[in-house]
Amino acid sequence: MMAMASGAPPRIERFKVRNFRALRDVEFTNLTPITALLGPNGSGKSSVIDVFAFLADCFEFGLRRAWERRGRARELKSLGADGPVLIELAYREQPRSPLIVYHLEIDEKYGRLSVVREWIRWRRRNRGAPCRFLDYANGEGRVISGEQPDARDDRIEAPLSSQDALAVNAFGQLAEYPRVVALRNFIMGWHFSNFSLATARGRPAAGPRNRISKTGDNLADVIQYLSEEHSTLLVSIFSRLRELAPEFQKVTAGMMPDDGLPPQYNGTTFAKSLMSRFASDGTLKLLSYLILLHDPSPPPFIGIEEPGNSLHPRMLYRLAEQYRQAAESSQILVTTYSPFLLDALRPSEVRVLWRDASGYTRCCALDRNEKVKAFIDAGAQLGDLWMEGHFGV
Repeated sequence: MMAMASGAPPRIERFKVRNFRALRDVEFTNLTPITALLGPNGSGKSSVIDVFAFLADCFEFGLRRAWERRGRARELKSLGADGPVLIELAYREQPRSPLIVYHLEIDEKYGRLSVVREWIRWRRRNRGAPCRFLDYANGEGRVISGEQPDARDDRIEAPLSSQDALAVNAFGQLAEYPRVVALRNFIMGWHFSNFSLATARGRPAAGPRNRISKTGDNLADVIQYLSEEHSTLLVSIFSRLRELAPEFQKVTAGMMPDDGLPPQYNGTTFAKSLMSRFASDGTLKLLSYLILLHDPSPPPFIGIEEPGNSLHPRMLYRLAEQYRQAAESSQILVTTYSPFLLDALRPSEVRVLWRDASGYTRCCALDRNEKVKAFIDAGAQLGDLWMEGHFGV
């Protein structure tokens, strides 16, 4: 069995996208544990996050539903694109394990959806050609079983039930294909955040939930779960929130004596009372982020859209510090246009996005900009350089 480094999460090192909305042909390389997508409104930042969300939806709900939820080919494919939507990501299950590449091509012709090509590739040893241990096209293909699939192993011919079926979804549920299982579980474990304050203040649902939702509509339920199952962690989160937002001290005064939970906690009553007494939307949103970033079972990948909405601009630097701590167990991809968040990041952690003359998204790694590197070496901050227009966008 492949050696596993204790506690080390899978890491995506690169991914590329073609024909997905404004992402006509974009590739991201040398991804870090924290990657910020920087750019003006309409530059394609949210589309990048949605590429990952689309892939996760394909495995959770099925390709057809994920495709139709995004308007099918007429809305999802790049305008004028003839080829299929292509998504390819390269990741390592552990820091020193082989690089695994997952490649997926999807197209719709005359209203018929199909997986044009789907394969997984790795190279077990330092030498030799990469091995595709799963390779399918239009529902036909082959797969290699075992913990360490190799090019010399027998390939099993196994047609899928339809041309729009994903081979990874099919074989990723069978124990004899552990590398495919690991890929499917990795993608299905991704989490996306676009918190809505309106829903976060809503009435709690029917009991504790162990993870906050994309919109934060189950915040009270997660607080209830943490208070019952991880009370020490919840106390730590509240303590951190009091450091970041002093007004929270007023909210919890009398409700949490000696920094502990109420001695007679009774279901969602505490959570509802706590949330209804928040003095600001920003504090509530900050609590939602802290709960997400300090999840007792952290997701391997987190996509966060525009965390600056409803937060004081200078709070974003402190929030980025929380990202860095959470990045030890989760890879984080965040969209932003905030100079304050940038100040907490390194050039290698920032990708700048913009639209070219044809309307398609382009991307560059900030650490490849020699002018920016010179400014940073001279003591400048990324946020100031962004506001002064030195990124060329």
